[in-house]
Amino acid sequence: MAGATLDTRRISAWFGDRKVLDRVSLLMPSGLVTALIGPSGCGKSTFLRILNRMHELIPAATLAGEVLLDGQDIYAPRRRLTETRREIGMVFQKPNPFPAMSIHDNVTSGLKLTGIRLNGADRDDLVEECLTKAGLWQEVRDRLRQPGGALSGGQQQRLCIARSLAVRPKVLLMDEPCSALDPTSTLRIEQTIRDLAHEVTIVIVTHNMQQAARISDRCAFFLAEQGAPGAVVEHGATPTMFATPTDPRTADYVEGRFG
Repeated sequence: MAGATLDTRRISAWFGDRKVLDRVSLLMPSGLVTALIGPSGCGKSTFLRILNRMHELIPAATLAGEVLLDGQDIYAPRRRLTETRREIGMVFQKPNPFPAMSIHDNVTSGLKLTGIRLNGADRDDLVEECLTKAGLWQEVRDRLRQPGGALSGGQQQRLCIARSLAVRPKVLLMDEPCSALDPTSTLRIEQTIRDLAHEVTIVIVTHNMQQAARISDRCAFFLAEQGAPGAVVEHGATPTMFATPTDPRTADYVEGRFG
């Protein structure tokens, strides 16, 4: 399994009358890590939420354009929202496990929502598999019945990754998953991302240019200039974006001259 290809075509987005994204077309290939970079307020997180239909939950939020998952429009009228959420998972900036629920039950909490039924042994196997993939199994294997809220911040974030993996997504979206974590936890999350890339497509928002350079295969640079809506200035292979970008604004941003 190598995930699925996400392809957005001319995505524009509004909050009420305010346009926040302008005609973003971006290919996020299967089995690769795509990093969305750019200053605060340029629409990166909005774009990420559009990729699994969370944008429409915000009052007065609208959008135009297409989001294709392996060629299928996730906004097609006949497509069920639960199907999209199962195939395209999300890990947020702040770890959000269910604090009173056990580590074991946190991992399997999405199964019921997506209609996946497993017996006890299969559930236990799934928990071990997902915690192992999230780089957490060795640390929690002897306390699976303890509350998820008792874990450290970095462990909670890896628990949220395990929970997302349990429903077998094709794509995993990550909105600054390391911004609230210490350096050791950040390195563990980054290693997890690299380990997962061969089996699930990953799209990550990060403000950390070193992190983007370390973990991503491709980058897209978002920018909103002088009150204009956010747009993609440039996108391509990460080494190229950092070493020889074609747009001087990209060079200025990745080299730290603004943002």
